[in-house]
Amino acid sequence: ASAGGAMLALILLLALATPFLPLQDPNATATAERFARPLSPDHLLGTDHLGRDLLARLVHGTRLSLAMGLAAALLAAVLGSILGIVAGFLGGRADNLIMRGIDMLMGFPYVLLALAIVAALGPGLVNALIAVAAVNMPFFARNIRGVTVALAGREFVDAARLSGMGNLRIMAVEILPNVLPVIVIALTTTTGWMILETAGLSFLGLGSQPPQADLGSMLGEARAALISHPHVAVVPGVMIFLVVMSINLFG
Repeated sequence: ASAGGAMLALILLLALATPFLPLQDPNATATAERFARPLSPDHLLGTDHLGRDLLARLVHGTRLSLAMGLAAALLAAVLGSILGIVAGFLGGRADNLIMRGIDMLMGFPYVLLALAIVAALGPGLVNALIAVAAVNMPFFARNIRGVTVALAGREFVDAARLSGMGNLRIMAVEILPNVLPVIVIALTTTTGWMILETAGLSFLGLGSQPPQADLGSMLGEARAALISHPHVAVVPGVMIFLVVMSINLFG
């Protein structure tokens, strides 16, 4: 956890400091310098097939991938937790209706479902974020629903009802604080996976659109030169590994 936290802190610090770093324009092309090797003059990590500086694109791409992954995780956590609390607390028909809908979502392979959502909405970062949040929402809903069912019959909930609290207030004041630790733990253990999923959609050309760089799109553009110029793919690949592993270890 300490190693993961330290690595994650460094990556987050790099992402936050990106606007203030003396980096080249990540979208500036220079075909005369295409596929420059790492440690080349003016290009510490080399250049890609259009002569764009890999260090600049890596730092900006890491920032964008982190933002997209964290936003997707928060959206999935919020929506899934709301559905889970409502289903677990109200029970009966509301529980059956919500959970059968969740079961339908979980019945599809999540990657294919994400691809179908992006295909329906169109390629783009926002649509990729929506797709990743939608396919991960059932995980939160099921976990939180199970915890809420156990809490709904507790004495402090009965006391809240007797004091005149409505269902909405009980869920917000009594249930939510008790399920919040579960939400936080689930969030820390799934954020890395969601970053990987958003990178995967960008790798397929369904997320970040040229010339905007994120880690997945950098990998996708490097496929054609993987054998002849492997550093173009290794640079974003190693960063994806470090980001996901640091989050998983910390979680």
